[in-house]
Amino acid sequence: MTPGEGRELALSLRRIRAICRRHMYLLLRSWPRLVSMAYYPTVTMILWAFVTIYLAPTNSFLASAPGFFIGAVLLWDVLFRGQLGVSLTFVEEIYSRNLGNLFVSPLRLQELILGQLALSIVRTLIGVGGACLFAWLLFRYSIFSMGLPLVAFFSGLLVFGWSIGLAVAAMLLRYGLGAEELAWAAIFLIAPVSGVYYPIAVLPAPLRAIAQAIPAAHVFEGMRGVLLHGVFDATLLYRAFALDALYLGAGVVLFAAAVHAARRRGTLLQMGE
Repeated sequence: MTPGEGRELALSLRRIRAICRRHMYLLLRSWPRLVSMAYYPTVTMILWAFVTIYLAPTNSFLASAPGFFIGAVLLWDVLFRGQLGVSLTFVEEIYSRNLGNLFVSPLRLQELILGQLALSIVRTLIGVGGACLFAWLLFRYSIFSMGLPLVAFFSGLLVFGWSIGLAVAAMLLRYGLGAEELAWAAIFLIAPVSGVYYPIAVLPAPLRAIAQAIPAAHVFEGMRGVLLHGVFDATLLYRAFALDALYLGAGVVLFAAAVHAARRRGTLLQMGE
C-alpha cells in the first residue's frame, strides 16, 4: 500500500466512524431507545418460553429440546434487528433532514453503507443481547450452548438482514416516508418460508421452492440439526452464505441506484417528515 492509499484509507475510516459516532450519541443518551431495542425480542422470547414450559410435559419433542423455540426466537430477532439496524438508521437521517448534509459532504456512498452496517451490528447486539440475558436469568437457557455454529447462524442471518434493510432504504428514497411502514413489515413477508419454527418440508411444493432461495431457511434448518440431533451441517451454511452474497450485492445495487435517481430528481433536500 502506497502512502497516498494509506492516507485515503485512514480518511475513509474516519468518515465511517463519524457516521457511527453520530448515531451512537443518539443511542447512549436516550435510555428509551435502548430499552425499545431489547423490549420486543425479550417479550417474544418470554412468550415462547412459557409456551414451551406448558407443552413440554406432554410433548416428547420439546422435552428433548427444551430450548428449541427460545433459540429460534432469538435467531429470528438477529435477522429482524439486522434489517431494522440498517433501515431505521436511514429513517432517522430522513426525519432529521440530514440527507442533504450527508450527500454534499466528502462522505462516499460505500462509506455510508459501511457505517449503516456497523450500526446494525451494534443495534442487533443490544436488542438480542438483552433477550439472551433474560433467557438465562428467567429460564436458565443460554443460546451459546449451540457452540461455534452459533457464530455461523448469527452471521448468515445478519447479512441477509442487511440486504433487506438496504432494499427498504432504497424504497424510502424512491417513495419517501410513505413507505416507512416497510421498515417494520418487509421482513415478515419471508417469515412463512424461512422455517423459523418448523422444517420447510412441511410447506407446499411451490413454497418449498421459494424457501430454497431464502438464506434464512437454510440457517434455521441448520439450527434444528444442532438442537435436535447435535449435528452441524456445513452444507446448509455454505448455501446460506452464497445466497447472502447475492442478496447483499442486490441490496447495494438497489440502494446505489436509488441514491443516483434521488440526486437526479433533486429530492434529497426535500425529504423529511
